[in-house]
Amino acid sequence: MFGATGQVAREVRRQAEVIALGRDDADLTRPEECRAAIEAHAPDAVINAAAYTAVDRAEEHEATAFLVNCEAPKAMAICCASRDIPFVTISTDYVFDGQGERPWKPDDLTGPLGAYGRTKLAGERAVLAAGGRCAVLRTSWVFSAHGNNFVKTMLRLGAERDALSIVSDQVGGPTSADAIAQACLRMARMLADDSELAGIYHFSGTPDVSWDIFATAIFEQAGLDCAVTPISSAEYPTAAARPMNSRLDCTSLERAFDIPRPDWLKSLASVLAEL
Repeated sequence: MFGATGQVAREVRRQAEVIALGRDDADLTRPEECRAAIEAHAPDAVINAAAYTAVDRAEEHEATAFLVNCEAPKAMAICCASRDIPFVTISTDYVFDGQGERPWKPDDLTGPLGAYGRTKLAGERAVLAAGGRCAVLRTSWVFSAHGNNFVKTMLRLGAERDALSIVSDQVGGPTSADAIAQACLRMARMLADDSELAGIYHFSGTPDVSWDIFATAIFEQAGLDCAVTPISSAEYPTAAARPMNSRLDCTSLERAFDIPRPDWLKSLASVLAEL
């Protein structure tokens, strides 16, 4: 597995015995190191849980983001295809422009709004072009007890302040890193038996909510007395535009791999209990 300390990588390591490669083992800005690592370890399957995820910073460092999000997984996929082993890489809702309210299907027209989305989309295309037993899992709004994420930010701010203004016009499905890890492992195992399962899939928590509703649920479950005031995206400007509609249609994943959408409220309770 590429990735050792990220949210999903940590959860994969909890759930399975894997070789977890951090930056010292394989620098994703040097794609040839990814190929060399796969050849050296000769794994039964490869999961790419590493990525350049600094959405705003990617606007100024797109070349680096492109190496990590496109060229590195491309090298991994080509190597895996040549060895006929499963490869699963994680992608994002940011490959879409966020228009409308209908959940995005895997084959819908893409249209990333910024550098992060562009580099992840380029990575998807490169991985699928490699052929073999390669699958892309798009997900959204990842949270866990580790790393930097919305849940941990809200817990910190909610303990410090009596009220917060939270964006209310962006909607998506919060997804626990634990659930994503389970999905990746199951996909890798099933791809080993059936190469026809290769392709793009969507996976996100249910129900879909706005950020302010998500924040309210966090405060309620954590027992924090912090009022939430809904605001628009325009009132909270960022360097990179965020998609308004991050709803994902996960039907094909459930049909192909028997992986249903997880209830993020239950996942949130588990994360809070761990914290």
